[in-house]
Amino acid sequence: MNTDTTLFYLFSSLALASAVMVIGLSNAVHSVLFLIIVFCNVAGLLLLLGAEFLSFMLLIVYVGAIAVLFLFVVMMLNVKTNPTNASSLSVLPIGFLICLILVAQISSVIDMNLVFFDSIESNPKWISWAAETNGISNIEVVGSVLYTSFSLLFLVCGLILLVSMIGAIVLTMHQRTNVKKQRIETQLSRNPGGVIKFITLRK
Repeated sequence: MNTDTTLFYLFSSLALASAVMVIGLSNAVHSVLFLIIVFCNVAGLLLLLGAEFLSFMLLIVYVGAIAVLFLFVVMMLNVKTNPTNASSLSVLPIGFLICLILVAQISSVIDMNLVFFDSIESNPKWISWAAETNGISNIEVVGSVLYTSFSLLFLVCGLILLVSMIGAIVLTMHQRTNVKKQRIETQLSRNPGGVIKFITLRK
């Protein structure tokens, strides 16, 4: 067993174990931390497959932005755990149904007639997909696909992000009349003589 296969099994097992912990833990902060571990392991798998651009983008976008944002939101909301835990028998039919749907989707995607093992060797075949692209880097492949076949969807996504950014700016610039705010010009133009007032108290 070579180093690539060992790392593949290591990252896969850690990703599966962390994914189980994400849905199994009752503490939301711990679930988000294990979700970050899942993203890191998946990035390691993508790096082993030769997709280094997607691997680093997964680390930058999901781990560096989205997962940290989830963690901050969960910590600020201070979500309390429900003391009344549901029994495992009540959620068992729902879990079994979800497992059946997942197995049906995987079986519909994967061709059962594929030959995963060589007829001569007992070890599985290792195909370097990065070498099959005739020396083209991952950035060039993603750019050529994104700006040719999916150029319309790329422009629509950019338009949606622009509209959402403008909407967030408009919502934050909305002035309410019943909110007291600090006015610097009023404070600077006040009369110093009327700041201190002496009051004579009766004895």
